[in-house]
Amino acid sequence: MTTAVHALRYLQPSALRPHRLDLATSGGATPHGAADHPRFFTGALRHPDAAAAALLAVADVAATRYHRPTGAASLDPVVTADGDRLRFESFSGCGGVHARLDVLPEGLDGAATGHGTTNVDVNAPLREALRLRAPGERLQLAVGAEEMAVAVGTDTLVERKVPLPARWLKGFAETQVLTARFDPRADLAAAEAVRFLRTLPATGRGTVRWVVPAGPGLRPTSRPGPGAICLPGPERLAALRPLLRHATALRIYAPPGTPDGPTASAWELALPGGRLTLTLSPDSSRGFSGEGGLLDLLAAPAAADGDVDALAALLAWDQRIEPADLAEDSGLTPDRVRTALAHLATSGQIGYDLAEAAHFHRRLPYESGRAEDRNPRLRSARALLAADAVGPAAGDVRVVTVGDHAHHVRIAADGAALGCTCRWWARHRGGRGPCSHVLAVRMTTDGQAQR
Repeated sequence: MTTAVHALRYLQPSALRPHRLDLATSGGATPHGAADHPRFFTGALRHPDAAAAALLAVADVAATRYHRPTGAASLDPVVTADGDRLRFESFSGCGGVHARLDVLPEGLDGAATGHGTTNVDVNAPLREALRLRAPGERLQLAVGAEEMAVAVGTDTLVERKVPLPARWLKGFAETQVLTARFDPRADLAAAEAVRFLRTLPATGRGTVRWVVPAGPGLRPTSRPGPGAICLPGPERLAALRPLLRHATALRIYAPPGTPDGPTASAWELALPGGRLTLTLSPDSSRGFSGEGGLLDLLAAPAAADGDVDALAALLAWDQRIEPADLAEDSGLTPDRVRTALAHLATSGQIGYDLAEAAHFHRRLPYESGRAEDRNPRLRSARALLAADAVGPAAGDVRVVTVGDHAHHVRIAADGAALGCTCRWWARHRGGRGPCSHVLAVRMTTDGQAQR
């Protein structure tokens, strides 16, 4: 797994000061370009107890490995300001849990919220201070540290080298395409939500549970069936426990239809002034970075660099990304818009808000490379095309030759690939996206030339 080490430079450590929470930011992207220490919001949190506990939960998820917990993975959460709200996001150290805290307009009281994305420093002393703060104590929030921008000899610059796995960028890309296909499946009132969440284990070994909406609550079921919702690794919802006294509802999102095996699901805890959503991968041992949900779109022939640049310029930090509006403004077809958005997603620029049923814009402050650099299967498929490894169709089968091996890809009448004889397909059956052989066949069927 590729890991880039980024030096995050903070003017001062984040800290809980009397009646004020200062979250120091590293370099970030804003509508006016890159900024060393951007400021996005200054004001008060209207529900300080719930907000402080939820921010701790996001930081705790970033520091936790639910699969093979042999060590912490302390990474700085990402914060995005959308003009009227703040979003704090992190992935677990194992990459299989995505946490996002949305502090909504009704949860903020202060100057107008800005636009932009950066890292925030949630360090160990700050976590301890947030845990020990007095209940009900007023809490001001300052995201940024511009007041420290003047260089003075006594100022202390805090630099930390933080390993940023490539799976974080891929995880952001995969979770948005995955959750965009989810439907609301259950909505529990506060009492039922608390009752259900308290029955879940705090630790475990990645077992998969199934639940079915029943009246005002949920009842367990032993296997997938009509109406069943997958709860993969229930111990991964432990981050919600400290928030139960603040919960006003629990909403669950999952793929539509009857599942035939474990699936991802999203668990949204509604809070005063905000909501915390945990999205769980289909298995505790499975990170989001390898789901492969974007591969078909990335391989589409309309994914031209000009399309991507045109859409990047049009996003403009909008609170909601409307593909139909982007198509009209850019002059691109809806299919080309979807494909270009997929490429933007690979650099973390697109997120999906289940409660709003809409995409949103974020721009991570990390260098973004070509989509192939973060998708080995796409890179392998292009190499197969370059080597002319895809043979002609013979009935409903196309042969892909890799060295001394011949892989048989079965195709439907419309040219869609249905399966492959390779080891990857035998193991995942398409559940983690297409293999490189299927991708190459689809690209050939679409008539896509090598880039």
